[in-house]
Amino acid sequence: MGAGGRMSVPPSPKKPEFNSLKRVPYSKPPFTLSEIKKDIPPHCFQRSVLRSFSYLLYDFILASLFYHVATKYFPNLPQPLSYVAWPLYWAMQGCILTGVWVIAHECGHHAFSDYQWLDDTVGLILHSSLLVPYFSWKYSHRRHHSNTGSLERDEVFVPKKKSGLRWWAKHFNNPPGRFLSITIQLTLGWPLYLAFNVAGRPYDRFACHYDPYGPIFSDRERLQIYISDAGVLAVAYALYRLVLAKGVGWVISVYGVPLLVVNAFLVMITYLQHTHPSLPHYDSSEWDWMRGALSTVDRDYGILNKVFHNITDTHVAHHLFSTMPHYHAMVATKAIKPILGEYYQFDGMPVYKAIWREAKECLYVEPDEGDKDKGVFWFRNKL
Repeated sequence: MGAGGRMSVPPSPKKPEFNSLKRVPYSKPPFTLSEIKKDIPPHCFQRSVLRSFSYLLYDFILASLFYHVATKYFPNLPQPLSYVAWPLYWAMQGCILTGVWVIAHECGHHAFSDYQWLDDTVGLILHSSLLVPYFSWKYSHRRHHSNTGSLERDEVFVPKKKSGLRWWAKHFNNPPGRFLSITIQLTLGWPLYLAFNVAGRPYDRFACHYDPYGPIFSDRERLQIYISDAGVLAVAYALYRLVLAKGVGWVISVYGVPLLVVNAFLVMITYLQHTHPSLPHYDSSEWDWMRGALSTVDRDYGILNKVFHNITDTHVAHHLFSTMPHYHAMVATKAIKPILGEYYQFDGMPVYKAIWREAKECLYVEPDEGDKDKGVFWFRNKL
């Protein structure tokens, strides 16, 4: 290299990028569940009470620390700073409490410990504290795992066929309408699902997670639905007493807004796990459990993957082995990728972009024209 000269450097060859929009195979996989399990280290299926409680304790310490700082120091901040401090608290506390929600989710899958009574006790306490009817959700969520990808029997985020779209769908198929739909979904989606089965499986009569005699539940499950309702009512009464003691504003600021953040993340996580242009859905002529379980996608939430106990980036493994503890799911995901091959789906698009894309591209499902496999449905957006 001489004076004023430049060294020409050949461009480094680019690595081929994974096409996350390429359709996953929908034919029956050339492997079985037992063959997948053999590729996973045996320790990944071992549940530890102490280790499970350690994650819960860690979340409780952080949540208590945030609560202490907010209630002791925020009232003394000058107004410009308080306008920044409270939103930070809401976001951070909401993220931590989402992690608590995920641990209760582990309990519902019997992945917290080897003792069902302990899992249900911890899960009931944690979910009730977040106004979630634990057993009601546990049973409907179990059916979701048993019927994932089925247009007739899946329990949540069941896509509609084009003929099933409401008349107003075309009026929301634009940026303002899309923004409004996403906002409503993230703020009201979870309570609307629990109370009115919005975005859930269609039943022949009114379905509600608080109704012990609703069509979601069997006769042997009804007593535990009452227990779930009692847990939610107990927490609601405690919040009422707090309102009397501290005021509505205090309860909303300390508990209410972080709970809205939890609900928003819960809906976003679930929606993005099961809504993707590359994923098929099946009617009863084509559906089977394995293909349904593989009709899900892992996402990347950055640092929040750890905060959410990796429910975001290990969801494929979770649908295959739902009793596996979350702290082994990363090792299991790495182990199953080679055998799953093209059947494994990961999308690293930032989630704020992904939810906008899916809301735009995934309006309804229809089979391909001229395809002999009429029981295989793909997302479309042409109205």
